[in-house]
Amino acid sequence: MHEPRSSRVIALVNQKGGCGKTTTAVNLAACLAALNHEVLLVDLDPQANATVSLGLDPAELACTMYHVLVDANGAVHLQDILRPSSVDRLLVAPSSIDLAGAELELVARIGREHALRRKLQPVRDRYHFVLIDTPPSLGLLTLNALVACDQVIIPIQTHYYALLGMRQLMRTLQMVRDEVGHAVEILGVVATMYDARNNLSKEIVRGIYEFFGDRVFDTTIHFSIKLVESAMVGVPIFLHQPQSRGAQEYMALAKEVIAREQVAGRAAARN
Repeated sequence: MHEPRSSRVIALVNQKGGCGKTTTAVNLAACLAALNHEVLLVDLDPQANATVSLGLDPAELACTMYHVLVDANGAVHLQDILRPSSVDRLLVAPSSIDLAGAELELVARIGREHALRRKLQPVRDRYHFVLIDTPPSLGLLTLNALVACDQVIIPIQTHYYALLGMRQLMRTLQMVRDEVGHAVEILGVVATMYDARNNLSKEIVRGIYEFFGDRVFDTTIHFSIKLVESAMVGVPIFLHQPQSRGAQEYMALAKEVIAREQVAGRAAARN
């Protein structure tokens, strides 16, 4: 096990659905764990796809992130709901459809955007990486993730409409800085669901580089039916099909994330 250090909390965000965000959250978390890091994956999406993709059935869980977030009396702790996954060193804070009601229950509370940050604080330093899978929206749940995290990873599907909404997401990140007083860095942008046979995919990747520059990860995630199959059986791709392109690409992405974190850590130490 690595020497204890301050963890990094990373939210995966994109208000557009179908961009491979949950697939990236699950498989990146699994690969980071496979590289001997202690990892916590927080499923903050009411669809609970990350929960299901790691072999858990939301209907069988007594408590989920819904109960953690709406608890106003400190009776439900994040640690209480954590579940093991099929991957060593990877724990899951599961979601359920009930989480869809959390936004309504939190909206009238003072400091509602800090609910996740407060609940995460007692446990975050037990992990090297805390990844948060967010809903495909910029609502209160995603705002909670942005306030709780240190950095974001933005998965972008190589599709015609992929870059639409990016300016809105950038404005949301700026709003978190200006109004909440919390600076959120972009750790990186990852192109997903890439089809090399499609010239449009290549054009979209060029557009992603033009928009985000050197913040784009070198690793591009190709579309693969094996990634879909692994989610259906509740096992990350590197366990389900370890020799597949998807497994190799997510492992490469995990190594890039670690490398960028190490560079950021050395820069912070110098300052």
